[in-house]
Amino acid sequence: MRIRPYIPSKDYEYISKWIDNERTHAFWCANLLPYPITRNSFHDLLKRNAMNWTDSAYVATENNGQPIGFFCYSVNPTDNIGFLKFVIVDPSKRGKGYGKAMLKLALQYAFQITGAAAVQLNVFIENATAKQCYEKVGFAERKFEKDVFPYKDELWSRYNMIISK
Repeated sequence: MRIRPYIPSKDYEYISKWIDNERTHAFWCANLLPYPITRNSFHDLLKRNAMNWTDSAYVATENNGQPIGFFCYSVNPTDNIGFLKFVIVDPSKRGKGYGKAMLKLALQYAFQITGAAAVQLNVFIENATAKQCYEKVGFAERKFEKDVFPYKDELWSRYNMIISK
């Protein structure tokens, strides 16, 4: 597996197919984008986050170049803590260790290349599979916020998780 910068003209089609229902969409982006995503809405969000948070978008690929995952990453120079966002893996690859491998590469990049002292992310408690994946990689719960996200007739709670170098 490799990670490389996201290439809009090459990678969008893969990512858009991985988000194939409203619940997955909400887990993935907390409805910061309308469902279903469009090329323009997705790329506008990436541009805004790059300007506001210095986010960079990455794709994880098989060794043959086939995209199998996506995430955004930035590091806050004030506290030297990185942040992972919009983490997603091709549904056909879930439960097979791909997410864990992608996160390990993302953390290697964060710690070794960007020099982050720690990396954090947010995950909804209702997304138990993702939370378990993060825990297997070494993320630990740092903060819990109850009922912070309305989804249809539900209120979802959120964990902020962190891993240190």
